[in-house]
Amino acid sequence: MASTPRFLQGVFSFSGAGLDKPELIDPTMKYVVPAGSIAQPLYFRGGNSSSELIVVTLLRDGESMRVFPIGAKAGVNIPLRVVEDVDPDTVLELVVSAPAGRSGEVVVDFGLVEI
Repeated sequence: MASTPRFLQGVFSFSGAGLDKPELIDPTMKYVVPAGSIAQPLYFRGGNSSSELIVVTLLRDGESMRVFPIGAKAGVNIPLRVVEDVDPDTVLELVVSAPAGRSGEVVVDFGLVEI
């Protein structure tokens, strides 16, 4: 069975509304699993330019699937050891939350495979 790698990548500005108030990082940080395929998220790499903790969350159809906290002026590399099948037509989104009034840039490199 052939597989195709897919990536959500970029550097994006954010302005925090609170750690409990995530917002879509950017419209390009949304992926819909094509009909007839499944997807498997494989890794997340992220960076945070701000002086406060931020949280990037992977949503599956609007519900939290994985949470990636990133420390102040830090980066993370997280291989997903538990790999789940994501069904066709499922919407995956990356959102970010930060303390109210804090702003910065988030670096995103999220990889998945489409089967």
